[in-house]
Amino acid sequence: MNLEQLRGFLEVARVGHFTRAAEALHLTQPSLSRQIATLEHDLGSELFHRARGHITLTAAGETLLPLARRMLADAETVRREMAELAGLQRGRVRLGATPTLCVSIVADAVAAFHTAHPGIELHLTERGSRGLVEELVSGALDLALVITSDAHPATAPSLHRSRLLTEELVVVGGGESPFGGRTTVTLQDLALMPQIAFPASYDLRGTMDEAFRAEGLAPTVVLEGAEMDAVLRFVELEMGVALVPAMVLKDRPGLSSVRLSEPRLTRTISLARRQDVNLTRAAAEMQRTILSTADALADGQGGTGGLVTRAG
Repeated sequence: MNLEQLRGFLEVARVGHFTRAAEALHLTQPSLSRQIATLEHDLGSELFHRARGHITLTAAGETLLPLARRMLADAETVRREMAELAGLQRGRVRLGATPTLCVSIVADAVAAFHTAHPGIELHLTERGSRGLVEELVSGALDLALVITSDAHPATAPSLHRSRLLTEELVVVGGGESPFGGRTTVTLQDLALMPQIAFPASYDLRGTMDEAFRAEGLAPTVVLEGAEMDAVLRFVELEMGVALVPAMVLKDRPGLSSVRLSEPRLTRTISLARRQDVNLTRAAAEMQRTILSTADALADGQGGTGGLVTRAG
């Protein structure tokens, strides 16, 4: 069994077709078929059900799929680490984060990292916490900033998770005085206000929906499904209010905010990585930059005003 065979296996599994997989790998179809046949012989099991025009995984193939992804990811980590040690390249960091974190702590950390290490290649993946955990486990990411809670731990046995920050959720509005001079509102008050809501896939949307359900309330949603930047823009245009993480208010002078009085809603930001794989030097430096950025935010830098604290 070798890496080329595993790459061929993964591509056939992805596209469900030998000819298209061969084209993607720049191989001839007979060459790819021989690779797969040799792999099956070495493993003593058929990996694909072969039907005219359609290829599906056998039970053995389903078992091999996550293992093959992990093996190739580990091989890539070794290759990148050796290249760094040999001075062949400066490195690469694959960072994942939820969309709401990408416009706050991630933006600050990545900007600081790039200023200090402009030669390092950066790849950023925006997904929900569960999707990021899956990518970490498969080896597609080096690090990920995720949202965690007791109900939604967003972790896996193979991952190490470090709690960084606890961030308060605040209500934002546009215009001169959208909250009538109040500094806090209740969840009951919020339910009566026209709201701009995030997609159902957002961790933040789940937190909001759970809070309303617990109080037996139904929010007044005027627009649903927008991403973070769009939500903030619609709020600035006074279409409604939104429940957002405190950190996204940085550099948004067109927004006003108030705190929720009861219940006070927060979320925990954690940094996750695979515990069975050593970070490359570049990824380890990114981790240090993220930790430094989190410390600065917890110390009140960036205009967080006590709404962001170190996670206990």
